[in-house]
Amino acid sequence: MAKKKGNRVQVVLECTEHAASGLPGQSRYYTWKNRKKTPGRLELRKYNPILRKHTLHREVK
Repeated sequence: MAKKKGNRVQVVLECTEHAASGLPGQSRYYTWKNRKKTPGRLELRKYNPILRKHTLHREVK
């Protein structure tokens, strides 16, 4: 999952609302982050095609 390349690592963002809705499937995005500038978990608003709206996507471990 996480490919190390200096301070940059690849992370997976997963929808927080989708798991609570009970619908099948999952909405995931892959992106890069800088570990030095963002030591905590990354949270971005991304489009969920199953729910058809922008939702909060949080970094999973």
